[in-house]
Amino acid sequence: MGGVPPVPPTPPTLALDIGGTSLRAALVQGTQVRERRQAPTPHPATPDAVLAAAADLARPLTGQASGLGVACAGALHGGVVLSTSEHIFPGWAGTPLAERLSAELGLPAAVLNDARAAAWGEARLGSGQGVREFMFVTVSTGIGAGLVLDGRLHQAGNGLDAELGLTLAPRAAPASGLRFLEREASGRALDEQARALGFAGSRELCDAAETGHPQAQAAHSRSAFLLAWKLADVGALLGVTRVALGGSVGLRPGYREQVEWALSEMPTRHTPEVVPAALGADAGLIGAALWAREQRA
Repeated sequence: MGGVPPVPPTPPTLALDIGGTSLRAALVQGTQVRERRQAPTPHPATPDAVLAAAADLARPLTGQASGLGVACAGALHGGVVLSTSEHIFPGWAGTPLAERLSAELGLPAAVLNDARAAAWGEARLGSGQGVREFMFVTVSTGIGAGLVLDGRLHQAGNGLDAELGLTLAPRAAPASGLRFLEREASGRALDEQARALGFAGSRELCDAAETGHPQAQAAHSRSAFLLAWKLADVGALLGVTRVALGGSVGLRPGYREQVEWALSEMPTRHTPEVVPAALGADAGLIGAALWAREQRA
């Protein structure tokens, strides 16, 4: 019998996550991430070394893919790296990331900052669904973020789209003055405070805080308060109504509860709802793949 032939499934998109510690590649369809591959990031992490390693990692997956989505640390615009942390990615400014990886892998490429990629994944397929003004924040080694405003991913020409970690916060007493929020409230900051208190690192400090250790609680609560303060500012400035927390610290229920408690002490009119990121560690891969697919549509 005749009939309408079945529509073939859309080929997966190849997603590549370029981080300071590791490189990850996978095939992505919707929220399904499969055929994962991972390798350590070369050191020193120069553009030539990292891009060669990333291409080698991803190349076995290209035959099944229709396009390439790349999530990478640093300030990016138009597929070009504007700036990176020199101690992590030295000499990357001006690197045409999309062009080089597209040439290496033979696929059309779209590139986003890693936190912005995660924000887009969460906005479209995770915890940000149904919200027009949304923010994703990762609290891990550093503090990264991505903004979705009026349902669209915010991208600034200078690459500073939602650099929450680079906003200013007061130093802990007895020091004075201001410095970047991520120097005061990130996992790296908690690592420093943990060692000063005799803990191995931020994970152990958070564990101790959640079981009532007073000094650990003080450090834990201060980090959450500083983050909540900035989230309330974002709510007042941009009308963000929901924030998804990700990252090794941000995904801890105890940390999120501290952020929620701190927000409850602030004016309610502009304090956003805080929820866990639904896509977990795959948010960047999923968001990069989704972005790349949409750019080709």
